[in-house]
Amino acid sequence: MRILIVDDHALFREGLKRILLDEFQDATFGEAANATEALAQLWRPLWDLVLLDVSMRGRSGLEVLKELRASAAKVPVLVLSAHAEDQYAVRVLKAGAAGYLTKESAPQELCRAARKVIGGGKYLTTGVAEQLAAEVQGAAGPAHEALSAREYQVMLLIGAGKVPKEIGEELSLSVKTVGTYRARILEKLKLKNNAELMRYVVERGLS
Repeated sequence: MRILIVDDHALFREGLKRILLDEFQDATFGEAANATEALAQLWRPLWDLVLLDVSMRGRSGLEVLKELRASAAKVPVLVLSAHAEDQYAVRVLKAGAAGYLTKESAPQELCRAARKVIGGGKYLTTGVAEQLAAEVQGAAGPAHEALSAREYQVMLLIGAGKVPKEIGEELSLSVKTVGTYRARILEKLKLKNNAELMRYVVERGLS
């Protein structure tokens, strides 16, 4: 059993290994702290499972997921995120993840999810299943579903009240690039300014 853990916090990676070793005693692990390290490792040996964080400095986990799914690799990806399900779950499942868990999930749930996706299944919590059902039954999805992975990240950070310099430092982007993303977001969402964008995020429970 080979498991690759992609997360920018060393202590969290270590904790995951200890939890998973209780369930998979024969497991061996690879680690990556960012997207570049993750993609370099993903092209080497075959992995049975990838545990992937969404929010990392530089390129996001969503970008790693999309690049992986664009390749011939079929390894199951279980996303572990600090973000609530209603912020990212449906987006990562559409991008090709086999499951989504928040980092507040119990160790037993992580092990159940890992075993399910390794076996070729999908792991959906009740909340995520309801979100997917609502999208299928509804008409066109919300406007923010049209945003790219990076635009979506920037939108959430603007919605949290962060200024371009703070956003740039968190995502390893220049202030000018943050401004470019902001302009695209406002155009796609048909909004005029940051105040309207912040209201959009709050009203839809994305904050």
